Parts: sequence; C-alpha cells; structure tokens
Amino acid sequence: MPKVNIRGRLSAGSLEALELSRQQYASFKASSTVAIALMREGYNHERAFWNGVRVELPSVRDMFLDTAFGTVPLRLYRPHLGSPIPVLVYAHGGGYIVGNLDTHDRICRLLAQKSGWAVLAIDYALAPEKKFPVQPDQVFAVLQHVAAHGQQWGLDTTRIAVGGDSAGAHLSLGAALDARAAGAPGVCGQLLYYGGYGLNDSASRRLYGWADLDGMGDEDTAMYQDAYIANAQDRDHPRNNLLQADMAGLPPTFIGAVAYDPLRDDSLVLAEFLKERGVRHNLKVYEGVLHAFLHYSLVEPLAMQAIDDGAAFLNTLEAIGRER
Repeated sequence: MPKVNIRGRLSAGSLEALELSRQQYASFKASSTVAIALMREGYNHERAFWNGVRVELPSVRDMFLDTAFGTVPLRLYRPHLGSPIPVLVYAHGGGYIVGNLDTHDRICRLLAQKSGWAVLAIDYALAPEKKFPVQPDQVFAVLQHVAAHGQQWGLDTTRIAVGGDSAGAHLSLGAALDARAAGAPGVCGQLLYYGGYGLNDSASRRLYGWADLDGMGDEDTAMYQDAYIANAQDRDHPRNNLLQADMAGLPPTFIGAVAYDPLRDDSLVLAEFLKERGVRHNLKVYEGVLHAFLHYSLVEPLAMQAIDDGAAFLNTLEAIGRER
C-alpha cells in the first residue's frame, strides 16, 4: 500500500538520527545467517550507538526472577540510594522479536534520573521462540513480585507504575488490565509511548510506516504479529486486542503518540476510551519524529522532551490508597 512521503516533514534531529542509524547498519558485520538472529544482531549493533553515552546513576543492578513462565532477567535503576523509592516497571519495545536490557538502557537511565523514580526494566522472552501469552504472563508475574516483595529492594510498593514503548507499551497496558481483573496489585499510573493496542486497520496504518525509515512498513508489522501470535484466533484475544477492554478503573495514564506513526491511531482511540470512562490521562502527540524516536535523545530534542514529559507525569502520581 502506498504511504505518504513525510521525509520533508521530519525535524532536523530526526533526519540526523536517520543518517546516523543508516551509518550504523552499514558498518554492521553479521556473524549469523539465521534471519531472526541476523535481525537481532543488526538491531543490537545499531542501538549500541545510541546507548554509547551513558547516564551515570548511583546504582544499576542486574537480577533474575524465576517465574512460572520462565526466568526473566531484570535491571533495577536507582537515581538515589534512599528508601523506599517509587518504581516504574518498564517493558521495552522491539516488535516482540528484538530488544533487551541493553538496547533500552539509556531510556531507562534517563527516566530514572529525571523522575527520581527507580526503573525496573524487564527482559521478557522474545518471539518467535516464545509466543503469546508468555510475554504478558511474564510481565504480570514481575509486577506481582514487585508488589509482594519490592520492599526487599528498597521500593515503595504503594507507588508502582507500569510503562513501556511500542510493544512494551502494549504489554504494560495489558499488565494494568490483568492487575485490575485480579484485584491486585495496585498500579498508580501508566506511562505508554507509541504503543499498538489492537487496531487492525486505521487511517494512520494506511498513511504511515516505511521499512526504510522506521521499520514499520506493512510487511514489517505483519511479521511482528505473525512471530508473536501462534494462532489466528488469538489476534482478537482480549489480552492481545486490548481495545476490547472496558477501561474503567485504570490508573492515571500518560500516552505519548507520534504524528507520523502507523500506530498513532491506537493511542488516539485509547485516549478516547479512557476519557469515556473518566480515567485521568494526558495524550501528547509528538510532531516531526518517527516511531521509536525515544532512542534518539543524543540528537533529537523531542526525544528528551518526551522523556521529560514522562518523568513529570510520574511525579504527579500519588500512592495507591490516597488518590484512588
């Protein structure tokens, strides 16, 4: 399907980021011939560049959590050593098939530094080796563990937020819905950047998404879903198509959308459903940038602005039991 040519609408920072990304992929030397391994190697190589300028924090700790759905690597970022500290449980993006703790390290460090919250990053199992519902099961299991045992890590279990970017935003909203359905744990907020929540067709999906700009062309997005979902009937499963859910009772939510993103309308629809059910929310649509722009904070001021906006939102959240 033809797409709108938006290169001339992109910010100077986004154009610079595209060129730097192209250079990184051009310098990539593959060691695998297996398609999915090759994709991950290239993605990790390119993301290593954007994570090369490290944000120093007093404490960054790698851990593992054994769950009923497999062992999950975690990374806990602390912007200070005081306790207890509120925590953002963060799931990374990458279409469910790429991404890890290292590829999203700078984003998590910046969120911790700017918000004063701890950030607990989740390295959930990737598709297609593991398919739905393993990923949402793992994220919810981590959330439950934080609520039950987070005090042992110096965390304030009355102030637990969930968040993520792209596929991670989808998994985070799913975890909040799982928590509501289970009656626990209490989640005080959601920080959701450019997620896809269940639309199969929309104006933004028809207009935007380019393999050579953001890796979000029609074939790309179909591949992500095919890798993640084993059975066609699961595409409309309520833990995958989250827009089927009644949004009543969800916690305050920040929604960061991208104007030229095929997933933009998922965010707009989510905001409308939250509004309908009286859920406090803040929708912000960022112009002139592409899907996954949070990674480009070295050269794109709007990426830093979006992280600042998310950090400011976290600091509006009250402890569970006082606000709700």
